[in-house]
Amino acid sequence: MTAFSPTAAQPVSPPPQPGDPAPGDAPDPGPGRSRRPETPAGPSLSPSRAADFKTCPLLFRFRTVDKLPETPSADQVRGTLVHAVLERLFDLPAAERTPESAAALVAPEWDRLITAEPALAVLFNGEPPAQDRPAPAPRRADSGAMRDPAAVEAEIDATGQAALIDVPAGEEEAARIAAFLAGATDLLAGYFAVEDPRRLQPAERETLISTTIGDELLLRGYIDRLDVSPAGDLRVVDYKTGGAPREAFEGRALFQLKFYALVLWRARGVVPRALRLLYLKDAEALDYSPDPGELERFERTLIALSHAIERAKRDRDFRPKPSRLCGWCSHQSLCPEFGGTPPPFPESAPAVDVTADQEPDRVGTVLRDGPLG
Repeated sequence: MTAFSPTAAQPVSPPPQPGDPAPGDAPDPGPGRSRRPETPAGPSLSPSRAADFKTCPLLFRFRTVDKLPETPSADQVRGTLVHAVLERLFDLPAAERTPESAAALVAPEWDRLITAEPALAVLFNGEPPAQDRPAPAPRRADSGAMRDPAAVEAEIDATGQAALIDVPAGEEEAARIAAFLAGATDLLAGYFAVEDPRRLQPAERETLISTTIGDELLLRGYIDRLDVSPAGDLRVVDYKTGGAPREAFEGRALFQLKFYALVLWRARGVVPRALRLLYLKDAEALDYSPDPGELERFERTLIALSHAIERAKRDRDFRPKPSRLCGWCSHQSLCPEFGGTPPPFPESAPAVDVTADQEPDRVGTVLRDGPLG
């Protein structure tokens, strides 16, 4: 097994791309930093938005062109909280990265999150889904809105409905919050079952990485964690805390990790040795090793995807693509597949391209850990 700790990576040069700087041009930004233009000159993609278009072009339009708001679920917020705790955990000295230390970080990180996003408090004010009502089976478009049973169950769990049994009147909200925080602590126990953070020293955490491929396509996104071995091997680690079944979003998660692997290869000259998904709820790890040929094919896929997005923008043609993931979508009331009508296409559509100060993967971070996050 390769031991991972921070060190400078040994470069393995990727093939040259149009737009790569010639010798004597701008200096290399150095290890741990990717080269990127100050302002995108052309189109750009993040892994989330690229996956949106691949999953459903209409979802991409709702999120990126119409910029429709989405209310996070308690399950998504819990995932955001756990991500924050794991990031803070690695601020501690290695010997102090214990389950007890992680559990002690949950309440302070929740306070930080609720201070930054006061609207999240409403998740615990109202009535959660009825526990004695069976989760509805997914329904077709002709029978109205569809809610995936796993989404219903995850929300029941995250909102702490079980904690309401025999709770005196007026204390329901406090009981829900306590159960919510306990659930986050349980997910952290799943993390410690698959990794020992005392033996790890991540090279980077919550880091923006970016590069340009083709003639002008800017790729950028945030990675949860990057480990580097003494030999220079890279491992990209992504935490998954949501309650979605694997088949509903594992393909999307692997798409995201391949995106990161391509960006790291093009920006730093190193193909990651491993892409790791940590499923905290199930206390399991999924490792995947890409190769240069696969990443070259994936690069062509992203360029073709960008061209398809530009055509859809030009033609104002973003069609729905029904799948099981519809059961997790917040915009069914506006989707033709569910009898809805999309809003008029903006006459002056906001730019889809990502600018340096607006990252789609960081706008509404509480949506990050769902199947459609």
